[in-house]
Amino acid sequence: MAKKRSSFVCQSCGHSAARWFGRCSGCGEWNTCVEERPQEVDKRREHIAVTAPRSELQPITEVDDQDHERLQVGIGEFDRVLGGGIMPGSVVLVGGDPGIGKSTILLQMVGQLAASNFRIAYISAEESAAQIRLRAGRLGALSEDLQVMAETNLNAILDQLKAADPVAIVIDSIQTIYMPELESAPGSVTQVRECAARLVYLAKESGIPVFLVGHVTKEGTVAGPRVLEHLVDTVLYLEGERHHHFRILRAAKNRFGSTNEIGIFEMRDQGLIEVANPSEILLAERAEGVSGSAIVCSMEGTRPLLIEIQALVSRSSFGYPQRVATGIDAKRLSIIIAVLEKRCGHDLSGEDIFVNVVGGMRLDEPSVDMGVGLAIVSSFRNRPIDAQTVAIGEVGLGGEIRPVNQIDRRVTEARSLGFERCLVARSNLKGWKRPEGMEVVGVGGLEAAEELAFGAG
Repeated sequence: MAKKRSSFVCQSCGHSAARWFGRCSGCGEWNTCVEERPQEVDKRREHIAVTAPRSELQPITEVDDQDHERLQVGIGEFDRVLGGGIMPGSVVLVGGDPGIGKSTILLQMVGQLAASNFRIAYISAEESAAQIRLRAGRLGALSEDLQVMAETNLNAILDQLKAADPVAIVIDSIQTIYMPELESAPGSVTQVRECAARLVYLAKESGIPVFLVGHVTKEGTVAGPRVLEHLVDTVLYLEGERHHHFRILRAAKNRFGSTNEIGIFEMRDQGLIEVANPSEILLAERAEGVSGSAIVCSMEGTRPLLIEIQALVSRSSFGYPQRVATGIDAKRLSIIIAVLEKRCGHDLSGEDIFVNVVGGMRLDEPSVDMGVGLAIVSSFRNRPIDAQTVAIGEVGLGGEIRPVNQIDRRVTEARSLGFERCLVARSNLKGWKRPEGMEVVGVGGLEAAEELAFGAG
């Protein structure tokens, strides 16, 4: 009998080689090589592939376009990110830093469903059933329809799930369960790929939605092979600082909805509480009359958010000044600083500049550029910006203010929170009706925006 040769697999990207390697040639990571032996063909998977129903080619106009009825969780922010609720048969991967609240939000979700008399299966490979019971009691998620199980063997889990016939399944976490017929350790590329494939098939065959908790690497991506994110239908990330009370749920991938929506939660003793009006909370502790503060409006999906940008400009004690950005792209900050020096005449070459987005938010939209520039100038000149002014606009390399989309919704949100003036691009003044009590001023460049922002301050 021929001897089976082992293969060496990178646990970060799944690259395979015949010999051991220190650095992966696929992703460049060090010390991620693990020896794995070839596996026998799984007779059960072979049987599944043969007996699975076959489909035939047909015109797309004859395909049934009837939308599946979504399962409403009852947590508005969670339903929003999923695209309106849980799609039957979908597989959702939830990632996030350790201790950020992944297990908490999923236990709250299944608690809501169980309270509506839906049978839910919560499988934990990291905690005992007693630990889950204690956490569920604190979160108010105790129900007879919520069935828990502490198990790491996937075959035993599948046997229990077939007998229970739940409405939804939670696996916490995918990196800790294993298949005994595979010789590799739990969390390896082979185990994660095969276990996820079995669970995906279960979801598609039965129509039961499956939620998988995934560990993340130090870079913030889901640990394990990249194929894991390709297998699932939706990838959610729970973001935020562990010592900060706000948590943001984002969809990095969603086959059944938009990836632009976010859900905002506040961590309390009772768990994660959804924030109905995040703009009001993000501006609650704003100090008026302080230089270096500007209010911007960012669109997160269909939701406008008013957020405070803080900047601190101080004389550098070293030959190379610092440029520190928290919550915005550091390269974008460098561009805005260059525009302020070249187009607006501010000498910032010897200044340390620190920019922070209040509330732990992460802003990638260019509509906040004007607010960032005004906050930097405000701190540099030590003059506060008018407290009733909101800045909305993208800054071009020529110093011009460029228009942004959905300006009417942004201005309406600012008016509802009591602001009286909006600085926008001149091109944004056409084609919509201004709300009463709101002064909308069009500006052509960042230098003109400075004169208006400080003229009333």
